[in-house]
Order: sequence, then structure tokens, then C-alpha cells
Amino acid sequence: MNNPFQDTIIAPATIPGTGAISIIRISGPEAFSIVDATVQIKGGKCSLFKGFTIHYGLIYGSDGAFLDEVLVSIFRAPHSYTGEDSVEISCHASSYIVSEILSLLTTAGARMAKPGEFTERAFLNGKMDLTQAEAVADVISSNTSAFHRIASNQLRGGFSSELSLLRSQLLEMASLLELELDFSEEDVEFADRKKLLTLLSTCSEHVERLRKSFKMGNAIKNGVPVALVGPVNAGKSTLLNSLLGEERAIVSDIAGTTRDTIEEVLNIDGILFRFIDTAGLRETQEAVEKIGIKRTYQKISEAEIVILVLDGASSENDILDNLKGVAEFMKFDSQDLIICLNKCDIYSDGTVNKNVSIVNNLVSHFGYKANIINISAKDKTGLDLLYGCLISRFKDVKLNEDSTFITNQRHFDSLSRASEALEKVRISLSTSLPTDLVADDLRLAISIIGEITGEITSPEILENIFSKHCIGK
Repeated sequence: MNNPFQDTIIAPATIPGTGAISIIRISGPEAFSIVDATVQIKGGKCSLFKGFTIHYGLIYGSDGAFLDEVLVSIFRAPHSYTGEDSVEISCHASSYIVSEILSLLTTAGARMAKPGEFTERAFLNGKMDLTQAEAVADVISSNTSAFHRIASNQLRGGFSSELSLLRSQLLEMASLLELELDFSEEDVEFADRKKLLTLLSTCSEHVERLRKSFKMGNAIKNGVPVALVGPVNAGKSTLLNSLLGEERAIVSDIAGTTRDTIEEVLNIDGILFRFIDTAGLRETQEAVEKIGIKRTYQKISEAEIVILVLDGASSENDILDNLKGVAEFMKFDSQDLIICLNKCDIYSDGTVNKNVSIVNNLVSHFGYKANIINISAKDKTGLDLLYGCLISRFKDVKLNEDSTFITNQRHFDSLSRASEALEKVRISLSTSLPTDLVADDLRLAISIIGEITGEITSPEILENIFSKHCIGK
């Protein structure tokens, strides 16, 4: 793909004033001459230096007064982030200094980059595909080790490699069908329909696996939603405060204190959990509290994990009512339920242990899948067991450098469309439709996969993607 950009762009790659050093990036055909006109580099000029070298320089303002000492890093095309001649100026992190240097560079012929334009140029110059370009923003914004590993894998081309293999298999299938169309008058079959169906099944399973990974990937990216639910005064807000280690939720003996949901995030072993404290479940005529309870049921259906907090001395009928009330809004094939019998510090007469047996029997009777633990939200007893239950959801998830999880809505939407197109191909092959109709459906699936990596794209898609990057990237 030819690079349509013929000018030279600049942008700060760091936030001025937030550290000791700021970095200003310059990229484009005139990068070296613009820097030479702005910086007095010891030992020569940018145009004479080798790539991957760093040089000491001085910068003077437009009035001739000394401005700053800098280090100038040289990157020669095509061995740079953008694939163009590029320079990075490391200066002191004063907002005044950064502003003055940008002004000097602009006067020398550069222009300020649009958001994401450095990464856009890298894509257009073939330094990365579209999925890798999108991963740049994810790597920058990653706030847990799990999300960082997923984003880094995508940036290194893990997702791209899978799509490339998938697309090549489909192209092979398409080429056989196209060959048949070329010799249609001779009634020759180049593509064994049984083999095509087998290959199609493999490709469809691959697409579906990637598509289904979006739920987990999105949860890891934005935080696994965990709903804290239960009757009033069971200790949900106290548990939230204990988990966070701070008084985030208001705690009182007055029933109905929590009227609306409260959300906070917590990093546990590299996984971000988004805890949602909800209004206590009970019958009420109070208008505001009724709205809060309605939202509680909504959060139950949206959560990946539901923690049902019960008073450890609840009666069997109360336990049954609360369990059935929560389970009614859950899908146990995709959601986890953790039942916490709270206040074990208060009831030391065996009541809580008795209720564990009762809850176990109820869970088994109704066929629910649940973890049941004793806790004291106030004394933080049993929280280590709760942490273990939360993390156990990920024990079978391979979260290493080779993990491929979809975290991008655009990728998910495209994979869903590709899945539909492949299903049409399967139906066409199975019902012996004419080869040209089968080929049309197959071309559509190949085209959709090409949209994900940027082999087939449009200016609108590029603008939408790269506008979300920070300006220095």
C-alpha cells in the first residue's frame, strides 16, 4: 500500500510536566532537515548519522536565547515505528520547553499530527496490520497483567497470524471453486465437496472459538463484573469495603441504606474485577428503593460472577427464597454463583455450619452450580477463600503470551458476520447449490476476514480506528 502522506508530522509522545523528561516525535520525509534546522547537534547533522544512534544537542529559542539541552534519537526508514525517517527529541518535561520546541519545529516545516497519525502511517507503510495498530492503544491503556498479555500478543501479531491462516485456507477453497467456474462447460469438479465441507467445518470452528472469546476478553479488558447481592442488612456493603480496604459504601443497621448500585474495581492476581454493590432485596413500597432493587436484578443478569451474601443465621425458608430469587435471573452455563454465609464472627454456636449443609442441599436439589463459604465481612475472615473462588474462574483460561482473546467490538462484529457467511457456504455445499452461488458466499466470508486485518478497508474505518489513539502514537 502506497503511503499518501508526503509531509512531516510532530507530536509530544509524553505528557509534559508529569516526569523529568518529555519526548517529541518527528516523522516524515523532511524529519532530518527539520531537526537540523532546530537543534544544534554535537558532531554533525541528522542526515549524516546512522540509524539507532543517540546524540547530544542544544536548542535555542526564536529570540536566540538558550532553551534546553536535549538528546536526539535517529531512526532511518524503513527501520522506524512509522517506516519513515524519524527522530525523537528527549527534552526536560517543562510544558513551556515542550511548547517552544514544537513551535520551532513547526516553523521549520513540520505540522502537528492528528490523533493516531503515527500509527496510521505505520499501518499504511506495512509496518503492522490493522489488528496490530488497534493493539497499540490497548497496550498503552492496559492496567492489569492479564490485559497486557492479551494486548501484547495481538501487537506481536498473534491474532493476525490466526486470521491469516484462516483466510489462506478459505482462499484455497475459493480457488478450487473458481477453477470449476472457468471450466463449467466441461462439467469438471475440481473441488471434492466432502473435503470442502471438512475444511469449512474446521474454519467455522476456528471463527466461532475466536468469536466466543470476546466475552472473556472484554471482561478482562474492562474488569470482570461481579454483582454483590442479597437481602437487606446481610453485609454486602461491609464486604465491599473489606474487599477494597476502604470505606467506599455506607454501612448502617437501617434496612435499605443502599438505594443504587456502587461500582469499584480491584486487581486480584493480575485480573481486574469490577464489584457492583446493589440494593438489598426485599418487598418494599418505597419508590426509590424499588428502582434500586429493579437495577439489582438487572446487574445479576449482566454479571460474570454473582456473590449472594446471606446472614449466616438465616432461616431455611429465607435462604430458599433468596437463593431462588437470585437464581431465577442467572444463566449457570455462563455465570458463576458464590454464596457467602456472613457474620460467622457473631454466630459461634455452629449455626453457620448448619446452614452450609442446608445451602449445599438446596443447591444440589435445584441443580445449581455454586461455591459456598463462611465469611465475616467485618473481620475479613474467609476473604482468602473468596479470592480463590473468584480467581478459579480463570484457572482453565490460558492467559499467557500466546493467548488469543478478542477484546475489540469491531473484531467481534466482523467475526459474527464471517460466521454467518460461512454457515451460508455450508448450507450451499450441503444442498448442492450451483458453484457460482457457493463461491459468492465464500468470497463474502473472505472479504469480511480481510476487513479485520485491514487487507480490505475503507477511509471511514481507518479514521474511526486511528482517531482513538493518543496523539503521539
